[in-house]
Amino acid sequence: MRLLTTSEAAEYLRLKERKVYELIAEGAIPCTKVTGKWLFPQSELDRWLSSSLSWPNGIKPADPMPIVGGSYDPLLEWALRQSGSGLATLPEGGEAGLLRFEQGRIIASAIHRHALMHAGDANIETVQNRASLNDVVLIAFARREQGFLAAAGNPLGVATVEDVIACRARLAVRPEGDGAQTLLLSLLHRAGRSFDELEVVAPPCPTGPDVAQAIRAGRADCGIAVRSIAGAAGLDFAPITWERFDLMVRYRDYFRPPLQAFFRFVRSEAFAARAHEFGGYDVGDAGTVRHAP
Repeated sequence: MRLLTTSEAAEYLRLKERKVYELIAEGAIPCTKVTGKWLFPQSELDRWLSSSLSWPNGIKPADPMPIVGGSYDPLLEWALRQSGSGLATLPEGGEAGLLRFEQGRIIASAIHRHALMHAGDANIETVQNRASLNDVVLIAFARREQGFLAAAGNPLGVATVEDVIACRARLAVRPEGDGAQTLLLSLLHRAGRSFDELEVVAPPCPTGPDVAQAIRAGRADCGIAVRSIAGAAGLDFAPITWERFDLMVRYRDYFRPPLQAFFRFVRSEAFAARAHEFGGYDVGDAGTVRHAP
């Protein structure tokens, strides 16, 4: 994450520093204060700018591409192919997908966030706390089982984040802001441990299959991903928790035929049967609205 100082942020936004301070006082600009100094995540400034775009009368923003981005999931990828909806997939990680979605470039984005300090519904909170998502409908896709992937036989006996630290296991991590990465940070917080205590493998792995490949190739000893990925890769799986995996769509796009065709499919018996085959899924409320504007 690139952090800008007040003067750098002013230059980036082409504003005077005084105006930036006025926006801070109004709570109108994304920023954080560290040891008395204001800092501005550039990625958050980009989202802030995108969310405040206005369009002349009679001009509408371009329709988003019929693509479901965000976090990767094997069942989601299969369902998009089998549904006949015509929707494509671009699984590049939760944070990258969220940015594309906020920019109006894709029609939906998959999300699975974890709260750091409490046990709330982090997916719904993400939608509620971002002004750029105030018109988003959150659709249930599945509850998924997340855990530590390890080589067959789990030679290091990794089952908890404390185990990862104690045995100095090489950990394949995900990009900053990704759902699996927020889960890792949540585990560290609850254990009273620090990210700096981990032996992290670089570069980060964008998706669960990338984590599995790093382990199979011997570059990493373990990493966090869903049970279905462990099964497909022939890896051991130590369960951590069940999480919500949802889809974000704009209210104006919710009734578009491709999305409606997909939501009908995920409520079908064929979808439920495939989820059972994969293992590690609960799709009892798939296709239902979990949050609406």
